[in-house]
Amino acid sequence: MTCNKVDKLTMSKISMEFPGVKALNNVDYEIETGTIHALIGANGAGKSTLMKTLVGVYQDYNGEIALNGQVLKIKSPKDAKDLGIEIVYQEVDTALIPYLTVAENVILEQYINNMGKKQLINWNRLYEESEEVLNKLNIKIATRKIVKELTLAEKQMVLIARAISKKCRFLILDEPTAALSQVETEELFRVVRELKEQNVGIVFISHRLPEVFAIADQITVMRDGEIVLQKQVGEINQIEAVESMMGRKIKQQQTIFKSKIGKKIFEVKNLSDRNKVRDINFAVHSGEIVAIAGLVGAGKTELCNALFGASPLKSGERLIANQPVHFDHPHQAVEYGLALIPEERRNQGIFINESVKTNITITNLEKYCQHDHFIDSRLERRTAREMIDQLGIKTTSEEVRVAFLSGGNQQKVVIGKWLITDAQIYIFDEPTKGIDVNAKNDLFELIKQLAQSGKAIIYASCDFQEILSIANRIYVMYDGKFIKEFLTESTTEEELLFYATGGGSCEYQH
Repeated sequence: MTCNKVDKLTMSKISMEFPGVKALNNVDYEIETGTIHALIGANGAGKSTLMKTLVGVYQDYNGEIALNGQVLKIKSPKDAKDLGIEIVYQEVDTALIPYLTVAENVILEQYINNMGKKQLINWNRLYEESEEVLNKLNIKIATRKIVKELTLAEKQMVLIARAISKKCRFLILDEPTAALSQVETEELFRVVRELKEQNVGIVFISHRLPEVFAIADQITVMRDGEIVLQKQVGEINQIEAVESMMGRKIKQQQTIFKSKIGKKIFEVKNLSDRNKVRDINFAVHSGEIVAIAGLVGAGKTELCNALFGASPLKSGERLIANQPVHFDHPHQAVEYGLALIPEERRNQGIFINESVKTNITITNLEKYCQHDHFIDSRLERRTAREMIDQLGIKTTSEEVRVAFLSGGNQQKVVIGKWLITDAQIYIFDEPTKGIDVNAKNDLFELIKQLAQSGKAIIYASCDFQEILSIANRIYVMYDGKFIKEFLTESTTEEELLFYATGGGSCEYQH
């Protein structure tokens, strides 16, 4: 392949059905090398299904896939890789082997391809090759480090490094920036643009529209298994893109959320954990949404875990209704009325292979136990159905496995399980990660309803636009500490970003 030769990958009249669902309906999609093509749409629109068809995960489809006019028979992911088609999925933990080193994960496919062959591994060469790939991405991760010790952002970068560790003509990135900080995202964009110059075709799947418009040459919008819009980036704006995704006009988002603020419910004083969090002081009141704004790596997740008893404290105290409370386990936190909606919902927030019913009732199972601890299935089902209706969870039955729900509906299940416990303090850690525009709006309305009912909300996020639209007060976190506090109406996205990147000469004083 020469640098100036354009390869064209074409998907024609692609249709696919799952039981009871038309996943793809006569989709025509085309990608050329040397371009960055954004593929966007609401959860369940068909984006992932289309790409999994392209890379050989799904073979039972109608239509044709061709490269430069030659029809392809892609019967497995290996067939796609042999053709130079690579994909990096969003769920990083399932794609990496946690007990191997970074280098071993980056060069993993060489192990797979050489399975069964009797040959010694040249470990020095393995580490050298993996370091060359990481250096190309400007990733500062030790190649001998065990993957389970990496942050979420570092794991994402290892996956991308693996994908480009050999020559590929087409690279599919599924929500690649979801776990990355602004600096890491800029580095990724630099690499993506370099790959474009090297004549690689990039499919960029993302819910973050500002990023899409910053990186892509073309945009394709999918809705309900069909392509509803295809344009050059300069021919469309973000509002038009969102309206195409939703299938209707949207109203301008309200500026600042107002609610009736009541008594102080939860407070922490001089709280530090044994890892990242240092000397945290803040309080949240009944009816109040307090945001913790910070970039990836600032310590937001570590703080949420410390508040919830999921990680041990080094010092400090927690107070509920002005009374000190002591707990060192999430089970005890739940008894005190705390609830955590974690960033990694699939690994930490839900039992992915269990039913919606089981996930919703699991936090208060004693309520459904009758006669020597046997579960009353009828009461359990009734509660699950009520919560499905209350939260608008899109599922055909309470018995459907949560794995089959979209990201937004999975998030509703995570919240629903806490509603039946009558929790008073809700901790949301990056709750909109990987969910679409409609699901975000539903989630915001639910959080606002919780606040209006008198709950205390702690909302940790790196999306400053979201924070400004939903929070009453904002604490900016940097390097494990709070460095600034704002009333929402007295700050801007630019100011939050300034402090979140370490700006300002004075540290926050509570």
